[in-house]
Amino acid sequence: MKIIQLEGWPVTMELAEPYTIAYERVEVATNIFIRVESSSGVTGYGCAAPDEHVTGETPESVLKALDDVVTPAMKGSDPLRPIMLLERLKPLLRSQPSVLAAVDMALFDILGKVCNLPLWRLLGGFRDRIRTSITIGILPEKETVERARELVARGFKCLKLKGGIDVESDISRVLQVREAVGRDIELRFDANQGFSVEESLKFVEKTRKARLELFEQPTPKGQPEMLRQVSTTVAIPVMADESLTSLRDAFRIARRGLADMVNVKLMKVGGISEALQINAVARAAGLEVMVGCMDEAALGISAGLHFALARPNVVYADLDGHIGLMGDPSDGVVILQNGSLFPNNNPGLGFNMA
Repeated sequence: MKIIQLEGWPVTMELAEPYTIAYERVEVATNIFIRVESSSGVTGYGCAAPDEHVTGETPESVLKALDDVVTPAMKGSDPLRPIMLLERLKPLLRSQPSVLAAVDMALFDILGKVCNLPLWRLLGGFRDRIRTSITIGILPEKETVERARELVARGFKCLKLKGGIDVESDISRVLQVREAVGRDIELRFDANQGFSVEESLKFVEKTRKARLELFEQPTPKGQPEMLRQVSTTVAIPVMADESLTSLRDAFRIARRGLADMVNVKLMKVGGISEALQINAVARAAGLEVMVGCMDEAALGISAGLHFALARPNVVYADLDGHIGLMGDPSDGVVILQNGSLFPNNNPGLGFNMA
């Protein structure tokens, strides 16, 4: 069995509801879908979700890397040796993690299809579903509350509020949302690096009665000591997100006690195989793990979901990047019911082109 062809193409999807976070406003997402064809007729699919702010990539750089690096390195190779192929590519794609993630997905997709198993079962099969949060971007207080009520009415049990621009406004929005949705809805808050240590401590103190489940990346990723100060001072779990882009980052966070939890995004770390290693480091260090996402087509969300379902240490999910993407060719690969995500249980990642 050999790889006979690899191709990639861009898919640009408008967001039904654009959103704002601490450092940008997002109205459209471009993913690069890839197809890896084998000599046996089994085809694997993956997708990259490049983001200049997070992964340092653009759709153009992803397509160029696929043509110039990935195809020459993989063509003629055995797709059932994914780790060998990924290790070959890693030094060539050091600054392009979403490209590596897309290739990783496609190879694992082939493996699952050859075994005739959904990937979550092949990787360990710990659970068959997981609750996901859904994100509310930075909005005025009244609109934030209205959006929260709407999402709860749609069946979501966990809301994640974005902030980091104005701590006073963030405090007020969190308190108002808690009052609006009641005590049974889980609330998370993500500052996207926007706070100082002092603002972080103030935020946690003033929102105590809102009973936040976790506090995500309050301080700048380039200032790890600030993150450590917050995590060792406040009473709620502090999660590293932008501070985690590699296995080495996971080791550093664990060794230095920089955070209580880590957010593993396949597009940042380079795919499922790297995520599994990061999760092992986190578990050894007693850190809980959340699987997160970018603005990803359902195919990318499916890869994150299969990873999460396979491992007991992945206890939180923030896999909502596909919701509201218009024109997603992989729509239906994951199933959302009452705030929980399920795989469609077809082999591999559950996707084939019509």
